[in-house]
Amino acid sequence: MELPPSIVAVVEDDPSMRRSVRRLLNAYGFVTEEFSSAEAFLSRDAASKVECLVLDIDLGGMSGIELQRRLRDCGSKLPVIFITALEESAVKADAVQAGCIAYLHKPFPGALLINAVNKALAASTSD
Repeated sequence: MELPPSIVAVVEDDPSMRRSVRRLLNAYGFVTEEFSSAEAFLSRDAASKVECLVLDIDLGGMSGIELQRRLRDCGSKLPVIFITALEESAVKADAVQAGCIAYLHKPFPGALLINAVNKALAASTSD
């Protein structure tokens, strides 16, 4: 029996960036679910089997780092890849401390994101 494809959730408040990330991931065979906010991600269908989270840090409401902390506090081991336009070392330190798989600064080469997603999915299947 064939395993269902891995679902990568993209949480990004900029519609064009969200669409670009989705298209890139889809081109590499990943199934994606898109969310425009951390709150929308939290209210998604619980049956959704997201295996990796591509997460913008600077969202309109709850920040990406806050979302990751909330997930961790609930016992989630969902691997997170942060994407951001912010160039603050304190923000990067917070993201790394929160346990992200990768921290990518926009604009980033597509290969970096694909490599990070593959790394995240490999780590999640070894748990």
